[in-house]
Amino acid sequence: MVLVPGWVWWQGPVRRGLCVGLAAGVLFAAFVAVESGAWPAAAVVLLVLGPLYGVRGARRMGRAWPGGAALAPADRARVVRATRRGESVGDARLAPAVLEYAGALRVLREEDRARWWLMPLVAVVSLALAVYDTVAGPARQALVSWLVVALVALELTWSPVRRNRLLARVARAEDAARALPREEGPHGSGPRGDGPQAQAG
Repeated sequence: MVLVPGWVWWQGPVRRGLCVGLAAGVLFAAFVAVESGAWPAAAVVLLVLGPLYGVRGARRMGRAWPGGAALAPADRARVVRATRRGESVGDARLAPAVLEYAGALRVLREEDRARWWLMPLVAVVSLALAVYDTVAGPARQALVSWLVVALVALELTWSPVRRNRLLARVARAEDAARALPREEGPHGSGPRGDGPQAQAG
């Protein structure tokens, strides 16, 4: 979920669900179509798994970053873009949103890491099935099995590198957000919390 493209994150919840669901549904439907050649079965997979993954993905993103729903679409896009690029958002008003979104990405990364122990098992099983299908199965089934092996290999090698690089940029964006000047108090007497009452305390 951390590597979901930024342009998906800055959509509203319905569009997020559509993007995630369509991507997952098309992927699984393509596997079914290649393996079986049955387009009606692929259509069923698309219509069933697409909405399931879409709802799950949108809800997970919404729980991780609830404050995103309160932002205007343009502000949400600015926050996501700056955070993922490791840049300053350039607006003190949006600095808290940058910090919250950065925290959401870290939470999702930790959730993914908690399930990471399954990946070596998935890799072994998928490789064994691919070898078996190559020896004893039809060509279509072998092709799909090796595609699964390739996806698992990407998840084990390429994805962690991309996540680490993204989180390094996120940390830079957090530092930049914290460095932005704080908004002045209602009487223009200085940074918020530094007015006369705060000094008197």
